[in-house]
Amino acid sequence: MAKPNYAFEKRQRDLAKKKKKEEKRKRKAEAQGEQPTEDLPSISGDETTPV
Repeated sequence: MAKPNYAFEKRQRDLAKKKKKEEKRKRKAEAQGEQPTEDLPSISGDETTPV
C-alpha cells in the first residue's frame, strides 16, 4: 500500500482556498459596481516556483 502524500494534499487544499477566496473577492467587487482589479496574481494550476 502506498504512503499518503500529505504535502501534495496540503498544497491542493491551499490552492482551492486561494481560488475560492479570489472568486469571492471578485463577486464582492462586482456587487459594489466596481471592476475587479487584477493587482493580485491569478490562481492557476500550472504555477512555477523557483527552487
